[in-house]
Amino acid sequence: MDDDRRAFLTDLLTTPSPSGFEAVGQRVWLDYVRDFADDVWTDDYGNAVAVHEGSADVSIAFTGHADEIGFIVRDITEEGFLRIAPIGGADRTVSKGQHVTVHAATPVAGVVGQTAIHLRDREEESYDDIEEQFVDVGVEGREEAEGLVEVGDPVTVETRVRPLHGTRLAARGMDNRVGVWSAAEGLRAAVEADVDATVYAVSTVQEEVGVQGAKMIGFDLDPDAAVAVDVTHATDNPDVPGKRTGPVELGGGPVVSRGSANHPSLVELARDSADAADVDVQLQATGTRTGTDADAFYTARSGIPALNLGIPNRYMHTPVEVIDTTDLDAAADLLGSVAARAGDAAPFGLDL
Repeated sequence: MDDDRRAFLTDLLTTPSPSGFEAVGQRVWLDYVRDFADDVWTDDYGNAVAVHEGSADVSIAFTGHADEIGFIVRDITEEGFLRIAPIGGADRTVSKGQHVTVHAATPVAGVVGQTAIHLRDREEESYDDIEEQFVDVGVEGREEAEGLVEVGDPVTVETRVRPLHGTRLAARGMDNRVGVWSAAEGLRAAVEADVDATVYAVSTVQEEVGVQGAKMIGFDLDPDAAVAVDVTHATDNPDVPGKRTGPVELGGGPVVSRGSANHPSLVELARDSADAADVDVQLQATGTRTGTDADAFYTARSGIPALNLGIPNRYMHTPVEVIDTTDLDAAADLLGSVAARAGDAAPFGLDL
């Protein structure tokens, strides 16, 4: 990964954008893609689109979701503590004892309180629901707190982007900054190759609360096909339960999903494109649903052929998600190859 692409990834990872509050992160993405896209635009809820206008009568969208999990201030106690609720699938087992930022008019630093181990009844320990947890911003009471924050302000865990050994990288919000990064870089590859197909890169909103942005943009954009790039569980760390273990490894390449929303024609296109680009891919079974924006695209309008392309990710929905940047480079190369071959592969319907 070259310096410009790495800087783009870091900018995405260091810009908080919890579901419903994605605007700042979307600006980072738009500022990057407008340098090479033919056009960029947004809709009323902040879904962002960039396009390469091709000469052929076929279009394909590469998408990722801009939002991340987090918390929201739901109440302020008399003592000035902030009661919170989850935004998306926040993990109650890792939230206590974390530094957080309350994204008020002026950002406010805080911590999620955790009773000291010396004062807890350790024989009856359990994990409190998020709604039972609280943020301490250091004030003396409600009046002082209300001068800083309001009910409805979003909250994110304060972390840093930290390189691990080799090409591994740890940060909050890999889910799904890596997807919007890949969509942008797939578009860049399509532009540089001047492919015949029209190629859209899309950064959707509110995936973590029900793939809502993809429902909107799928109806509005109506591409011939859509590839939703999102993280998927790497199952190569030692604490994955036995029944959950599978073939997905960090550094093994992007993951082509099969089953449910994943259209067979796009699965074939992705695998053929990987071979053409000399990109290693992994396979994953999704028998019921993908849990990604692909689930929204394939039921939009009369059905948009869709594919979920996964980026292996350890420790999903924690502040220490880990990816391998070689998988990102491979995903960008794969999307570029898909774009180049989309015109010949269309139409994408089943041949019955």
